[in-house]
Amino acid sequence: MPRVKSNVARLKRKNKVMKLAKGYWGGRSKLWKAAKEATERAAKYAYRDRRSKKVEFRRLWITRINAAARLHALSYNRLMNGLRKAGVEINRKILADLAVRDPAAFEQLAEVAKKSLQP
Repeated sequence: MPRVKSNVARLKRKNKVMKLAKGYWGGRSKLWKAAKEATERAAKYAYRDRRSKKVEFRRLWITRINAAARLHALSYNRLMNGLRKAGVEINRKILADLAVRDPAAFEQLAEVAKKSLQP
C-alpha cells in the first residue's frame, strides 16, 4: 500500500493557521510551529475573554449606578430594592446609561425608589 501524507488537507489546515497568524510579530507569522502555538493561545484567550467581558460590564454598570445613587442619598442596594418594590423593571445596562446621559430621568427613578422604601 502506498504511503499517503494527506497533502491537500494538511496544506489547507496550515494555510488557515498561517492566515490567522498574519500580522503577528516576527516568526509567529512566518514559522509554522510558532504560528500554530500563537493562534491556539489567541483562540484560548478570545474564548475566555468573551465570557469575562460580560462580568466586567456588569461590574462597570453597578459602579456607575452606585455613584449616581449616592448623589441622591441612596446606596446601590437600597436603590435596586426600592425599584424592585415599586415594580420598575429596568436592567442595569439601561440604568447605568441613564445615570451617565440623563441625570434628570435617573433622579425621577431614585425618587420612585425612595417612596417605595418608606413604610
